[in-house]
Amino acid sequence: MALDLSLLPSGGVQWLDASGDHSDIVLSTRIRLARNVEGYAFASRARDGERLRVLAQVRDAIPAVTGSDHGVMLRVDEMEPGERLLLHERHLVSRELAGLDPQHPVRSGAAVFLARQSSIMINEEDHLRLQSLRSGFAVSEAYSEVEAIDREVGGRVPYAYHQEFGYLTACPTNTGTGLRASVLIHLPGLVLTKEIGKVLTGLQQMGLTYRGLYGEGSEVVGNFFQMSNQTTLGRSEEELLDHLVRVVRHVVEREEEARRVLLRDAGYIIEDKLWRAYGTLRYARSLTFEEAMNFLSGVRLAVGLNLMAGLSVYTLNKLLIFSQSAHLAYAAGRALTENEANLARAKLVRKALEEEPDK
Repeated sequence: MALDLSLLPSGGVQWLDASGDHSDIVLSTRIRLARNVEGYAFASRARDGERLRVLAQVRDAIPAVTGSDHGVMLRVDEMEPGERLLLHERHLVSRELAGLDPQHPVRSGAAVFLARQSSIMINEEDHLRLQSLRSGFAVSEAYSEVEAIDREVGGRVPYAYHQEFGYLTACPTNTGTGLRASVLIHLPGLVLTKEIGKVLTGLQQMGLTYRGLYGEGSEVVGNFFQMSNQTTLGRSEEELLDHLVRVVRHVVEREEEARRVLLRDAGYIIEDKLWRAYGTLRYARSLTFEEAMNFLSGVRLAVGLNLMAGLSVYTLNKLLIFSQSAHLAYAAGRALTENEANLARAKLVRKALEEEPDK
């Protein structure tokens, strides 16, 4: 594998450091703006030459982006499948840009520019996907950053824009502001108290949607949910963000209340369940990805409830990413079978927990 992860700004994992607000519940905040370059067909309909000209235009504009001298441009279309999956597992590129689905192979001209907490995906569903990814609940900070990038790139690249409809995008649901704001949130309290169904139904009634760990098309595992706005047309960026903030704050409060209920009504049962999860992770010799996610969810809840001391949320966040198949193969220096990956995953988790202070 030719990709050197050490060359990525902050390794591409600064968002895992648990430094943001409510980081025990909200893992990350992502703000994304979809933009297309005037004069070209959308990326899925464009010819190879058009996508390469879009890439060239964006590449020429990037030096104008503040902090771009510390960034790195990667040609995703020139990477091996394992390298593309590695970037996807780190939440640095979408599944579509990485071309991970057989029906949507990687496009010519697919690339990503990575800076410390921001990125630009090029020739994804839209020509540009400008993103900021932050630790914890940090909507305002993430939007300020991506808005500045949008202004700097847009000063050099003509965007496709309609006076009535706003920014034109490949999918009509993104037309308007092109803004998608999402948070990755951990809700085991609501799941265990069986309140999660009501919360998710209410979420949809308020114009938000939820997905799994990797956004659209991914399954919910380990009680991790991605919550985001559903539409971008007819409302300003400020209105969309304010709405998301109010709803997510309410969800965080519901989760905190659910955790208090668990401790009050089933304290020793919950404590036993969570320590069993820790014990399995600490001593298991083989773990599937789903097992690891579910047990890590339990340990993360135990840390949030102060039932375990000396174990950092940062360590647990890293395990979520580094225990996935492409990362295990990267560490091993070769492709792994499923059984080998399960053994390597268990070894990785045991080692990480051993290196933490005694519980």
